[in-house]
Amino acid sequence: MALSRAAARGALWRLGPAALSAPRGPMEPRLLLGAASPALFSPLCSPLRSLSSRALVAAVASAARRLNARYERCLRRSFPAFYRLYSTFKAGILALFLDVKEIRKIKSKMSQQRLSTQQLSYREMERLRQFRRDVLKAIPIGIIAIPPFANFLLIVLMYFFPRQLLIRHFWTPQQQLQFQAADARVRCGRYPAVLRGLALAAGSLPQPWQQQLQQLCAQVQGGAQPQLAQLLALRALFSGSVLALNRLRVDHVRALSQVLFLTPYLPAALLRQRLHRHLLEIQQLDRALLHLGLGQLSGEELQSACYLRGLNSTHLGQAKCRAWLEQWLSLSCQLQASEASLLAHSMVLLSLNYSHPPE
Repeated sequence: MALSRAAARGALWRLGPAALSAPRGPMEPRLLLGAASPALFSPLCSPLRSLSSRALVAAVASAARRLNARYERCLRRSFPAFYRLYSTFKAGILALFLDVKEIRKIKSKMSQQRLSTQQLSYREMERLRQFRRDVLKAIPIGIIAIPPFANFLLIVLMYFFPRQLLIRHFWTPQQQLQFQAADARVRCGRYPAVLRGLALAAGSLPQPWQQQLQQLCAQVQGGAQPQLAQLLALRALFSGSVLALNRLRVDHVRALSQVLFLTPYLPAALLRQRLHRHLLEIQQLDRALLHLGLGQLSGEELQSACYLRGLNSTHLGQAKCRAWLEQWLSLSCQLQASEASLLAHSMVLLSLNYSHPPE
């Protein structure tokens, strides 16, 4: 027995490692499966890994939402004034993000279809105009925030001067109404200066024109609203006489600029150029609005359109806003670019005595 075991070990030694690595019946499938498992299961592991990473991201996001909700509840309960500022800022960031997204879509459409601004729809043109004004207003804030540690000063300034420094996205609904009423008071305060400048310029006109214009000014100063035919009868005066934008007195141009919410603190040449550019922009909006139809505008859009064109519409109903806009569009869409001065003065002449707000 001992001799047979020794003979078997000698035979295996002579055969070498090949005899040891040879397949041995029932063990062979398990050895092959074990050797091939990394190659066979690697395609199956990647979906599992991606599923586990997605589940991890979802879990982290859910935990962050829970923490944020708990933080907001704590703010609302313990610091209600700060919570109002926080919620306004949060809503403003979301509204600004949506605006940027919409502007990118409009710009992409213009690039792909090779469209100019005048070929856009009314709402697209109005969105571009408002966004451009918001960006121009935000530029000084960005400049102030450049120096180190200036953010703390900026936060203080934005808290105490939200109307001057913040764009509309970061105003509360109460602030929006309050600031709009303040702007309307400033604008209405410039109406008498525009009328005085108009009456003063009438003194240098030939007699027939002088009498008509002085009569119009007296009519408006007396509390009446001029008719559309009266304004169109004087259109020639506002393109080639002393009433053209490039020939108006500087203080007269400054008053008209404030009616359009433009800064009056610019050199005379820049002031006239900027005023003319904004009037042409309003005319382009008017033509797009006429193509769209006033019936397509919501109540908020009607009030905003009237407010842009000189009328304090916060106290007016939809019917009165629509009636005023119909008269305005009838005038604006008949005027040429050289008659922009009449359009600027009509913002005062048509708005001053139109449905005064209740006392």
